[in-house]
Amino acid sequence: MIMADKLSMTKEFDLFDKMAKHEQVVFCNDPSTGLRAIIAIHNTTLGPALGGCRMQPYNSVEEALEDALRLSKGMTYKCAAADVDFGGGKAVIIGDPKTDKSPELFRAFGQFVNSLGGRFYTGTDMGTTMDDFIHAMKETNFVNGLPEEYGGGGDSSIPTAAGVLYGIKATNQLLYGSDELGRHSYAIQGLGKVGFKVATGLLEAGAHIYVTDINEESLRAIEEVAAKTPGKVQIVANDDIYSQEADIFVPCAFGGIINDTTIPMFKVKAIVGSANNQLLNDRHGKLLQEKGILYAPDYIVNSGGLIQVADELYGINHERVLAKTKHIYDAILEVYKDAASSGKTTEESANAMCEKRIANRGKQNSFFSAPKKPKWSFNKPS
Repeated sequence: MIMADKLSMTKEFDLFDKMAKHEQVVFCNDPSTGLRAIIAIHNTTLGPALGGCRMQPYNSVEEALEDALRLSKGMTYKCAAADVDFGGGKAVIIGDPKTDKSPELFRAFGQFVNSLGGRFYTGTDMGTTMDDFIHAMKETNFVNGLPEEYGGGGDSSIPTAAGVLYGIKATNQLLYGSDELGRHSYAIQGLGKVGFKVATGLLEAGAHIYVTDINEESLRAIEEVAAKTPGKVQIVANDDIYSQEADIFVPCAFGGIINDTTIPMFKVKAIVGSANNQLLNDRHGKLLQEKGILYAPDYIVNSGGLIQVADELYGINHERVLAKTKHIYDAILEVYKDAASSGKTTEESANAMCEKRIANRGKQNSFFSAPKKPKWSFNKPS
């Protein structure tokens, strides 16, 4: 019995050790709807936590917790890099999005979000849709990234793709002394909502692109786009995308694709894309640096969507969102400049820039203050 108690205490302290760098972690359980979720709030120095909610059939609660902790920390840095008045958070729902969703489940999730009183704003992520959060909005105002007809900013892939193109332009400026897109070639992995828009923008600029995607319809569609533009497209096999002799690799699909296997395959001068968590771990950024491949930190490059979601609280203004998204160009150049002068990797420089911004802002923010609630809501006036 004593040994069992000791084992229980060890597991308990291990759990708290894992959460030690987070302000708050909430485990959400509603047996009547089948909801099992975790909300992780990493840091609210810059403002209330902001982060999407993903749904997937995790193999264990521990795996779900690890994902929530990792992603929420990443959102802190992403918000700092984008200079929005939010901190980092993330939610995960344990379940199969194809079979386990229901309006009642998302209403229950909305109740848990609402119980945090504005410390956490959420919206769609992998495995969830804007329609899911229309149900959640019946229970809480703290939802962003909604369709325009429900008071949201609409399709966030538009500013996300614009940000990727600004990141590529900044990289071209450093490499070639001109930020023109059309003179160069690009290997694009993934033609989803963001990747397809990036590919279209490059083709319209006259670029030569190599593309791969598991969806044959997307490949046919980009060929149709290319036929109407001055650019050229070449379809390659999934694994061959890493070894194309392009100028820039543009990952717009999976995370962890910069690793021990792929780095020796790269023949590009730079990597600039929208996929999250492209480096499998930190040492791969160092390996890219040693190989002479410039890496644009993904959480800066893909922050256009975050900028739009954060901007919703100030009233919908697409021009303002795109104007702020343009600053991704300057942020990427700043990171490149700091990395070159300090000897750090670009990821290390980006992290240091964000940490400095958080520290400086923390000296000014001595108390927590949530933004005003959105103007549109299902909730009755109080």
